[in-house]
Amino acid sequence: MTTRIARLSSRALVKVSGPEARPFLHNLLTQDVETLAEGELRYGALLSPPGRLLFDLFLWGEADGVVLDVAAERREALVQRLTMYRLRAAVEIAADDRAVFASWPEGAEGFAVDPRAPGLGGRKIGEAVADADEADWRAHELASGVPGTADWPDDKTYPIEANFDLLNGIDFQKGCFVGQETTSRMKRRGTIKSRMAPLSFEGPPPAPGTEVLNGELRAGEVLAGGDGAAMALVRLDRLDGPLTADGRTVTVRRPEWLEG
Repeated sequence: MTTRIARLSSRALVKVSGPEARPFLHNLLTQDVETLAEGELRYGALLSPPGRLLFDLFLWGEADGVVLDVAAERREALVQRLTMYRLRAAVEIAADDRAVFASWPEGAEGFAVDPRAPGLGGRKIGEAVADADEADWRAHELASGVPGTADWPDDKTYPIEANFDLLNGIDFQKGCFVGQETTSRMKRRGTIKSRMAPLSFEGPPPAPGTEVLNGELRAGEVLAGGDGAAMALVRLDRLDGPLTADGRTVTVRRPEWLEG
């Protein structure tokens, strides 16, 4: 199968450099940053103190610091949030204007493997020749069952609801991070009632916020998607039986990595 490459204009970069860059980020993010090697790519997030998802991030290790790949519309807010936390830390925080690319179904030469799930492909910052657009990439991401930034448009989502614990986005062994207490408690106590999962259906997607029903019981809500597929936040205890959304039959797909 031919490998395709798309430039992700919806993503932008923030460079955190300086002698204390790694410990600074390590204490904030859900991912282990201190062991992040040069050229390595990891996935993580910056949460609010109550444990809600603020920024989904790809972390690139570089010799002089760490580059954070974030939603472009959220880059300024991320810089402001990191600056608030910086205090006296010996770090510099600045926008990085390099481009972000994705390749799939395999990682093209020079692309780091997407760490979230097998088969997603690769990711690169810098320069590449694109032969696809971002809508093509989003369709592949959705077909893989992986949610994206469009699926948590506010600060009400818990990272475990967005499957960060199953997509290598949370290191529960690393120690403290912002929002750790709530996140660890949800995982430890098994109080995970809802998760994001892909929906299949005929035609255009139901509007975001449309209820997914199991008979007359609310089983979730549609988040974002396109023709034939969308992401939804669904209740794990209400997936048995026929489901509908906006009066249409929908089917929840469970990728192999998505456990109940």
